[in-house]
Amino acid sequence: MLGVFSGEVVEVPAELVAAGSRTPSPKTRGSELVSRFIGSSVPAVSIQIGAVGHLAYSHANQSPFRPRSFAAKDDIFCLFEGVLDNLGRLKQQYGLSKTANEVVLVIEAYKALRDRAPYPPSFMLAHLTGNFAFVLFDKTTSSILVASDPDGKVPLFWGITADGCVAFGDNLDLLKGSCGKSLAPFPQGCFYSNTLGGLKSFENPKNKVTATLANEEEICGATFTVEGSTVLTATH
Repeated sequence: MLGVFSGEVVEVPAELVAAGSRTPSPKTRGSELVSRFIGSSVPAVSIQIGAVGHLAYSHANQSPFRPRSFAAKDDIFCLFEGVLDNLGRLKQQYGLSKTANEVVLVIEAYKALRDRAPYPPSFMLAHLTGNFAFVLFDKTTSSILVASDPDGKVPLFWGITADGCVAFGDNLDLLKGSCGKSLAPFPQGCFYSNTLGGLKSFENPKNKVTATLANEEEICGATFTVEGSTVLTATH
């Protein structure tokens, strides 16, 4: 799955900018990244959200343990990869039909988060049990919400393209070609929101998320970690 958003909508993480500046490497524009994804993931579905965002996904080479899904409702668009172990209970909690899947559940949970302020995102996300990563965009408020499960079972990375777009995806090699060293694994048990305080841990809300620049031999230019957690890096 792939989400690419304009830097005018999503604040570019300073740590990723620093990582790319320290070790300059070839990059491409966000539109080229989307084109490369579509070309390498046939058949693929691509959804452009005005001039601010682009979502794309494919079931090609999909793991049976990490199925991908997409849904759109009330101008909220969401890509979801993985499985929620407590989907049945959550559907009852949010009053959803028995046929609702994970991506529909996430949209409804987000709507509750948005419309019942002050409603902490860590509360909503901590109730999701399973292996997952998702990218959600609310067109009505230009809000983005991205999250990864506490065990990091679904790979998710984020980076900055040549034209300053912020990209989120599960394909490290694809992102590497467009983001260069301005690239990092998305920290597990964390969420990113441009309207709810940036990058934070929902597993340990009181712990800060910090970034360190990676060594030259590592694929990614930076690593984000939650205080007290184990550092995971992507290497050749």
